[in-house]
Amino acid sequence: MRPLLTALLGLAFLTLMTGCAETHTVFRLTGMSQGAPKVWPEPPEKPRYRYLGQLTGEENFGPENEEARSTAVKVFEWLVGLVGGGTERVVLQRPQSGTVDAEGRIYVTDTSREAVYVFDKPAGTLQVWDMARENTRFETPIGIAPGARGEMLVTDAGLHGVFRLNREGNPVGEFGQDVLKRPTGLARDAQRGLIYVADTYAHDIKVFGDDGHLVKVIGRRGEADGEFNFPTHLVFAAGKLYVADTMNARVQTFDAQGKFVGTLGRRGLKVGDFVRPKGMTVDPSGNLYVVESYYDRLLVFNDQGNFLMPLGGTGKEIGQFYLPAGVWSDPQGRIYVADMFNGRVVIFQFLGGG
Repeated sequence: MRPLLTALLGLAFLTLMTGCAETHTVFRLTGMSQGAPKVWPEPPEKPRYRYLGQLTGEENFGPENEEARSTAVKVFEWLVGLVGGGTERVVLQRPQSGTVDAEGRIYVTDTSREAVYVFDKPAGTLQVWDMARENTRFETPIGIAPGARGEMLVTDAGLHGVFRLNREGNPVGEFGQDVLKRPTGLARDAQRGLIYVADTYAHDIKVFGDDGHLVKVIGRRGEADGEFNFPTHLVFAAGKLYVADTMNARVQTFDAQGKFVGTLGRRGLKVGDFVRPKGMTVDPSGNLYVVESYYDRLLVFNDQGNFLMPLGGTGKEIGQFYLPAGVWSDPQGRIYVADMFNGRVVIFQFLGGG
């Protein structure tokens, strides 16, 4: 029986390969809503955000024409399972942070999978980068940001450093192990060639040059202006550095020289207040987004720091989150939320308006 199954498997594989030569693999968002698009706020108010879909893993990629999925493909999958040759599906487990490059590739760090997922929309492929250096896998990858020369920078809290990967995901360098205790959030000022790293256990922000040398340290432990209590996520936009001062339940802002500018938010239980602020991003219109992880919300502020509206709430349905972590945006005004314990990245489209 076993040789027969092997022969059938080979025949199905040949048929599959022949069919694949006539089709193309494309990227699609999953979790699409049925009926009218889901928007926030709901009618009759003017909508500001529309739900686009979600990233979950390999199911975001498939044939250009779903009807082209032939019987041979299904037979092949059945036979693979029957002979015990199946492979585990590649899915997000605990997404943490992310970014989008100039070509539209979406990068997501995953602390459970101990890797970086690369949703390559143009190529129609999903890659998993799990090597921090030669012969060393990532342990706790958290922050990610584009670096110089087309590289991608990744902080690893367990390996106590910042790691450089090239466009193919190969390790090409690292820095910070001599000074970083637990690096988490990451941001880069491309104009000045400065890399900001939230060192959560040291309660400060360490600033490196693109060459990896330490330039300065911002802050120390405390509750005063410019001091931190377990800072986590960062974002640099329009000449300002935003720091999620998580255990002080606030967001602090600094200029490009590291000088304290101001504080946004306050500790409280009302919608718009902070308890555990984490991920942050700024959209092309200057709106600031802050993940309030304790209440499973994404809070939206304008460029003056005024609270505009919340998105989310606890759950697994469309527009809900369960312990969200990071948030990032792209030049088209799409907002990506790492919905950590739902194992997905939820995507919204900013529709404009004040």
